[in-house]
Amino acid sequence: MKPSDENLVAAIPMRKVGPIRLSGPEVETETPVPLATFETPLWPSVERGARVTAQAGGIRAAIFDERMTRSVLVDAPDAAGALELVRFVDAQQDALGKVAADTSRFARLKDVHFEVVGHLVYIRFEFSTGDAAGHNMATRAADALLAWILERRPECAYGSISGNYCCDKKPSAVNGILGRGKYVVAEARISRRLVERYLHSTPEKIAALTLRKNWIGTSLAGGLRSANAHFANMLLAFYLATGQDAANVVEGSQGFVLAETTADGDLYFSCTLPNLIVGTVGNGKGLPFVEDNLRELGCLEKREPGQNARRLAVLCAATVLCGELSLLAAQTNPGELMAAHLRLERGGN
Repeated sequence: MKPSDENLVAAIPMRKVGPIRLSGPEVETETPVPLATFETPLWPSVERGARVTAQAGGIRAAIFDERMTRSVLVDAPDAAGALELVRFVDAQQDALGKVAADTSRFARLKDVHFEVVGHLVYIRFEFSTGDAAGHNMATRAADALLAWILERRPECAYGSISGNYCCDKKPSAVNGILGRGKYVVAEARISRRLVERYLHSTPEKIAALTLRKNWIGTSLAGGLRSANAHFANMLLAFYLATGQDAANVVEGSQGFVLAETTADGDLYFSCTLPNLIVGTVGNGKGLPFVEDNLRELGCLEKREPGQNARRLAVLCAATVLCGELSLLAAQTNPGELMAAHLRLERGGN
């Protein structure tokens, strides 16, 4: 019998595709990206998106916000006590910031939000976490903050270290509104000539399908803060190849595609990912293949805390854009998607 603490490694097919070209403003680079997946048609699809966007001048990606969250649940004696607790915590944010900073070299309290149901108080702490995705860092800081609060408000009681107002690995509106992970927008402008030659489509067809499929179709389905074709495919493959917590695909795939025909007749195409959760240090990053991949992506360099994770985030967002663009272009043509799957997965049978 094998020792109970022995780690077994599940082998997932991985290929490096690209190179993907990023042309700022956050990062300027041209590099292959690793994707680990059983969805093998994803590799040539992302490759096609990478090729056309590179020839168009590259993908531009910007990070608008970054934070990791943990919400604690406090049991107040009644509604009046809940109000007093909210007022107390709101007035103590400087002190709370010091408590959080004492738990880690990198954890810094950024903001606090509240929701109250009856006598139950949900306190959502938001932290910056350096190059880590920050799940454990946020939980450790929240644990200390909760103990500090309860010590000073003895009329209240512990509810839970996580009250689901975080919101971790579940679809939600709160993450997109208040932020969890990195809020990244990746965009490209692709000439009509390139769209027709490499994507076998037109800017008008891609823009129309994006509206009808991603926005109207998702709305009919009851989608929650989501308007995309398959963000999850690229996210999962990228996450597995770079040692991320793959369950964060749930909130990560809540994102938006915007496709428009420009005044010059070209295609403007962007992917917005409000909840992109990635890190370059922490659990999962010590495996040899993960270290190799992060190093080749330039995400293990000596930089200011947080900069390696930011680089990884924009590379991830650019990868999502390449795969999304390629799939939507394919779906503008009858039969192309199924023919590609048959050719690539079943050898044409």
